Amino acid sequence: MTNQLSTIALAISSVLFSQTIFAEEANTTAIEVITVKGDFRETSLQKIPNAISILSEEDIKRRNAQNLEEVLALTPNVNFSSGSQRARYYQIRGIGERSQFSEPINPSVGVIIDNVEFTGIGSVSSLFDVAQTEVFRGPQGTRFGANALAGIINIETNAPSDSFEGAVKATLGNYGSKGASIVLSGPASDKVNYRLAAEQYNSDGFIDNIYLNRDDVNNRDELSLRGKLAIEASKDLSIDLTVMHFDFDNGYDAFSLDNNRTTYSDQPGFDTQETTAIASTFNYKGLDSADVVLIASYANSDLSYGYDEDWAYGEYEYNEDDWDNGLYFPDPCITPTGCLAAVDGYSSTDHYFREKETQTVELRATSKEGDEIFNGSTSWVTGVYYKQETSDLTRIYTYASDFSSTFDTETLAAYAELATVLTDNVTLTTGLRVENREADYNNSTDFSAKPSDTMIGGKIVLAYQTQDSLIYASINRGYKAGGVNTDGTLEDNQREFDPEFVMNYELGFKATYLDGDAYLRAAAFYMDRKDVQVKISYQVEQAGEFIEFLSNASQGKNLGVEIESGWQATDSLDIYGSLGLLDTEYEDFSYQTEDGLKSLSGREQAHAPSYQFNIGANFAITENLLLNVSIEGKDSFYFSDSHDKESHSYELLNASITYSQDEWDVSLWARNITDEEYQVRGFEFPNDPRDGYTTSGYTQLGEPAVFGVTFNYNF
Repeated sequence: MTNQLSTIALAISSVLFSQTIFAEEANTTAIEVITVKGDFRETSLQKIPNAISILSEEDIKRRNAQNLEEVLALTPNVNFSSGSQRARYYQIRGIGERSQFSEPINPSVGVIIDNVEFTGIGSVSSLFDVAQTEVFRGPQGTRFGANALAGIINIETNAPSDSFEGAVKATLGNYGSKGASIVLSGPASDKVNYRLAAEQYNSDGFIDNIYLNRDDVNNRDELSLRGKLAIEASKDLSIDLTVMHFDFDNGYDAFSLDNNRTTYSDQPGFDTQETTAIASTFNYKGLDSADVVLIASYANSDLSYGYDEDWAYGEYEYNEDDWDNGLYFPDPCITPTGCLAAVDGYSSTDHYFREKETQTVELRATSKEGDEIFNGSTSWVTGVYYKQETSDLTRIYTYASDFSSTFDTETLAAYAELATVLTDNVTLTTGLRVENREADYNNSTDFSAKPSDTMIGGKIVLAYQTQDSLIYASINRGYKAGGVNTDGTLEDNQREFDPEFVMNYELGFKATYLDGDAYLRAAAFYMDRKDVQVKISYQVEQAGEFIEFLSNASQGKNLGVEIESGWQATDSLDIYGSLGLLDTEYEDFSYQTEDGLKSLSGREQAHAPSYQFNIGANFAITENLLLNVSIEGKDSFYFSDSHDKESHSYELLNASITYSQDEWDVSLWARNITDEEYQVRGFEFPNDPRDGYTTSGYTQLGEPAVFGVTFNYNF
């Protein structure tokens, strides 16, 4: 891994700038104005002083993306970790969790779908009938509070329509992939519009299990249902209702002792989630000086996650016939220590069953235009937020008694934001949020804790706006709550850890050129992290035990640059791209290992690649035929803070060609056309009896070459 600007990064950067700044004027239709919906007020993306990427419905369609993880490469400095069937955890600007097992955790990146909280359970981030996905980069201390230390991902699905419309979609692809969906939308009465959407998606997955002679042990079986109502209750009151149901019944057999797509598991795992959620939004405009919004949501999720811990079968007794038939591991005599008469192994499974329930209520008042305070100079927003969350866990593990725990949290926050017009072009925005979280943790080992945290976040933003450009400087303070450690025989003073805080200093620039045919969005940031929550190892000398726990043992810094650009070069050619550069470092951080004290001071943080890029083009071959080609790439990165295993850098080629008529279109698409092998999760530990259980690195591979055909019909 390198901290230097790579040749690829420099090349992409120069291309992006040249496309926007030095492009010759073209007589084309201006690029569509994009609106950010997840902030306090709906605002044009080019005019909001914040680093935000928006993935449109067309972006999703061109990649034939089923899930959020398949489009995140379009955004700079955003990564994800797998270790499950679908990605649950995301990292923005190098900050974010990577997994969860028994312990309760507090994610640094939140996920919201239609005002429903899905943070930490975002595997069901289906992109079916999604209008746009908004990625807020950097701490969002005023708007979203905790769980937005590094940023937030806000998914907005399509709203009910005023007139009747419908759509059907069918997809076929390699690896047994197939999907079908239908959407119906329109008026139910003069005052009520509806939208109904349903999709079923299946795939065998990308793994061959040699022992079971199956190619579907890492399969996908995903059902998404959604219903929405838009109700005009009165002249001043509108009500939006959303009901969602996800049933993802997926397999999980992703890790191989040989670090490839061939497994030997006799008890392949599972990764399932069944979620039912409802959200209601009441908009009241009948007051003289302010509009009032009430948002309430409820979600109940049953999650099951488990895997074959030994990644093999039986007790690994060596069988010469199996070896001769190519059904088992290499000859045990081919080892560094000589010939083994038998390969003594173990057989184990580890299963986690969670039930998670989340309820939220938010009441917000927003000043009306013409009713600003301070002599008409300042618009304002104020509100309160309440969340109650319960998570019940049962763990069934071969080598331990069944474990259970409950983790209940109650959060109350109040916030306010002022936007003051200083001159015709200059605006000062200030925001403050105070949040208190009370938690109650209990488990079957008779350990309990009740951590309580009061946290303050906010922002100061100075923005200079002209007709075609925006320059801003901001300081944002983000936070996430503390928590409890549950493993092993820790001392009492190590059972709880404190909240983490980050100060984000940012300079941003946004501009449109050539009468709106080109745009540039850029941001440079420096993040100063305090009391960083890092998972480290601790030795209990009396028992000779090593356990993992979270501690506030570190400080860190994250700095970088983000660029997004696009240019409608001609009537038939549209070019776009993004680039993220990132430099991360731990400061004053060391932890105990079996070999003594290990220092990570000066080392890069985990899942924080030093560059990411995406560049693509849409070319209209004819009036009805559109070609899309894109290349995405990512630098190597550490998988964890507790070992030195790294991913490989990679570049992926994607393409689609779409033929369209008035009511229908058909697309041929492919992702990772060159079948590049790349890693999305990695560990380092002993697990292979063939080498005497020597500590080795094991990785989960990302998506191989996938291709297919998709048919859409609109009516």
